[in-house]
Amino acid sequence: MSRVSTPIRHRTLAARVGGVALGGDAPIVVQSMTNTDTADVNATTRQVAELWRAGSELVRITVNNAEAAAAVPRIRDRLAMMGVSVPLIGDFHYNGHQLLTDEPAAAEALAKYRINPGNVGFGRKRDTQFATLIELALRHGKPVRIGANWGSLDQDLAARLMDENAGRAEPWDAAAVLREALIRSALDSAARAVELGMAREDIILSCKVSGVQDLIAVYRDLASRSDYPLHLGLTEAGMGSKGIVASSAALAVLLQEGIGDTIRISLTPEPEQSRTAEVIVAQELLQTMGLRAFTPMVTACPGCGRTTSTFFQHLAKVVQDHVREKMPVWKLAHPGVENLTLAVMGCIVNGPGESRHANIGISLPGTGEAPAAPVFIDGKKAMTLRGENIAEEFVGIIDGYVREHYRIAGD
Repeated sequence: MSRVSTPIRHRTLAARVGGVALGGDAPIVVQSMTNTDTADVNATTRQVAELWRAGSELVRITVNNAEAAAAVPRIRDRLAMMGVSVPLIGDFHYNGHQLLTDEPAAAEALAKYRINPGNVGFGRKRDTQFATLIELALRHGKPVRIGANWGSLDQDLAARLMDENAGRAEPWDAAAVLREALIRSALDSAARAVELGMAREDIILSCKVSGVQDLIAVYRDLASRSDYPLHLGLTEAGMGSKGIVASSAALAVLLQEGIGDTIRISLTPEPEQSRTAEVIVAQELLQTMGLRAFTPMVTACPGCGRTTSTFFQHLAKVVQDHVREKMPVWKLAHPGVENLTLAVMGCIVNGPGESRHANIGISLPGTGEAPAAPVFIDGKKAMTLRGENIAEEFVGIIDGYVREHYRIAGD
């Protein structure tokens, strides 16, 4: 039997964003973006802190006007007072050159600038405004992400490539030309930034589209033509299961091929729901692929006619919510706990076997089975739970295992 292994990473330059390593041999980084009005310091600080606590390692904020730019250093300072050390990325479109020039404190407070080559400037102003942004990044010692997006593609470049394509003996289809325009926009802008004095390791690239197959094609091509660190994300992925499935389908293919150094899942949040869902999906995608570990993973059966009771569903949710709630403390006090595996199974068919494969597993009684729930710890039956307090007792077993097996060295 062949050995299962993780993908070999596409070799990219090693970059740093604030204190976070990105590219090279660094783990794939999870990032997110706020949807608050950045000028609202309180709301933006709260949401950045919430995203960080959920596990976002970089957080991007919109900087679209003078009020937002002025708010950036205040947001950074409030986060520091709260003990939140996540690097902030400024998202600039149209007027970033002016905002960063007028607000040097914002230029200093941000850990990275995101520049969209499709709207950094138009006509004669494009080159000078792009150059201003690069010069500001150099002055303040900040890396940049040159992020092309086919929703805001450089129309002059697209038109030029369409004209070139018309002269080919075998013209490409229109979609292929647009993909090439997106890639060229990013690569040509990166080359210009290097000409202006930026180190290549301070440049991250992205080429975002909203179609799964288009994204895969664009990033395969981009990875073959450059060694810049790559930011992956399906833009405008959508809401709920559609957004999760589309993002996972596209990013999983690329990650399996070793492409990608940082990811964002661009979910449309459900009304009144937390923005943190995009962070959790990104973490779970990386963890289920075996690329990183963030939190103990819970294996749970889907249920069938043997599991007419819904208690195993309730217990699976209790366990999953419990470990996520505990992780901010556990990751500091119990290094390695993110690799813990748990199983909540609903009947005797696969329950005992699946439970033995986990560090801690429970096999609940299915329809017609004796009202007893054997618990397995590291492959061996450790006890049997009965009665009304199985959930509380099982959570207590998990907490005890964490304390015993993931002690800080020297304790």
